[in-house]
Amino acid sequence: MITNETKANQKEIRAAAEYFSALKPRPWIRVVETNTVPKTHVAGWMLVPSDGGEKEPIGERIVETPENLERTELRDDHSGFIAYVPVGSIKRGEMLAARGANRALRCATCHGRDLKGSNNVPRLAGRSPSYMVRQLYDMQHGSRAGGATNRMKPVVANLSIEDMVAIAAYVASLNP
Repeated sequence: MITNETKANQKEIRAAAEYFSALKPRPWIRVVETNTVPKTHVAGWMLVPSDGGEKEPIGERIVETPENLERTELRDDHSGFIAYVPVGSIKRGEMLAARGANRALRCATCHGRDLKGSNNVPRLAGRSPSYMVRQLYDMQHGSRAGGATNRMKPVVANLSIEDMVAIAAYVASLNP
């Protein structure tokens, strides 16, 4: 690609930028509230349901599995994921995001009214909930650094893991 992109003229660059900026993200994660989830095991680089259809309690965690394992293994970009989350977490996450957890800033203050990003602040809507929990946790515990992270520190300082799971379930349930 570098051979071609370095030879693009301004008109071609503008056309490419217009094309790519007009693309709209598709929902990639289907969020399902449940008390039980399929038992899973690691296969390759992801969790997959174990044979036998056994279930186990979800507890206070998020379990993400591919919608269609075969298509996902083939890197089919139309094959998304199911995110199993605890019952009630979407509504609780919406409340935490809207009013700010523990008197912190509301998510929309920086991430935009619909949580689809604003200026150089990233989109939250439709993101993987396990990714979101990892980012919130890492910001809270100082494992993630940078200018934007410093602004997030007071926002995440008093979040419990249950708060993070709820917020992540809510933002993942939104259309990107």
